[in-house]
Amino acid sequence: MRLGLAGTGRIGTAHAETLKGFDEVESVVVADVDTARAQAAGAKLGVEVAASIEGLFAAGLDGLVVTAATDAHPGLIIAAVDAGLPVFCEKPVAADIPGTLAVIDRIGASDVPVQIGFQRRFDAGYAAARAAVASGELGWLHTLRATTFDPAPPPAEYVAHSGGLFRDCGVHDFDIIRWVSGREIEEVYAIGANRGERFFADAGDVDTAAATLTLDDGSLATVSLTRYNGAGYDVRLEALGSVSGVVVGLDDRAPLRSVEPGVPALPGPAYPGFMERFRPAYTTELKAFLDVVAGRAPSPCVAADALEAFYIAEACEVSRRERRPVKLTEVRR
Repeated sequence: MRLGLAGTGRIGTAHAETLKGFDEVESVVVADVDTARAQAAGAKLGVEVAASIEGLFAAGLDGLVVTAATDAHPGLIIAAVDAGLPVFCEKPVAADIPGTLAVIDRIGASDVPVQIGFQRRFDAGYAAARAAVASGELGWLHTLRATTFDPAPPPAEYVAHSGGLFRDCGVHDFDIIRWVSGREIEEVYAIGANRGERFFADAGDVDTAAATLTLDDGSLATVSLTRYNGAGYDVRLEALGSVSGVVVGLDDRAPLRSVEPGVPALPGPAYPGFMERFRPAYTTELKAFLDVVAGRAPSPCVAADALEAFYIAEACEVSRRERRPVKLTEVRR
């Protein structure tokens, strides 16, 4: 199998290294609009480098992995589908809902598979929580509590073009709540706060947020987000039912300290970021893409899934701005 990768930033370089390590992958070809960065990544990993993105498509590929900047995602997805290449693209499909709908409309008539990168679906803990919910061992689900706490904020330039905390960060929680519960979200109420750097407010964003989601069976979910969790990267999900409950992310490296007498501290160290926390999940996710490329399995996360998570993020952003509950029907198009 010969795979191409467009975008050699941090996550792109990590993905290229992972792909190179699979026995089924004979070669990896990388490209970037920043040719010097592509050359550096190629030299570091010992993989081929295409002279341009256009050259990448002419490299005799079996599939394409897209880890480029968000504004390049729509064009690369469409170009891959038009070329008959199965494509894996990191979230989001596009920068906004109209752009996402345009891509879905454009590729809708094709049978070329598209997989969108929501790596939490491939994390062992989240998969176990989903199985516990589906089996009925938790009873009926009454509450889900999701947390994504970054240890430090991204650069101001990133924040200005990120789409906001709900679309950039919370979208992973929204997707995983749908996936674990097997339900859809009907209504949201969201709030946000700014107690950190001024550039969040300047970008119309918040550095901390909370949202309450009402699912279509009446169960409730809460999502808590922040860019300022100095204790470390903290991503968890609690699934609580009428019979039992489970938690994802409560391991030896969770950045939590109990103040109850006699309770030992977790050994740590805390995860410094998402790449370290989800490294096994990223590997499993890309392995699943090989099955998609080979025709052994359908895409496990299609563009329509990304759209649903984006709708929830959009509803949360409207709710935060207008300080009112927002039904998903208000943002659907």
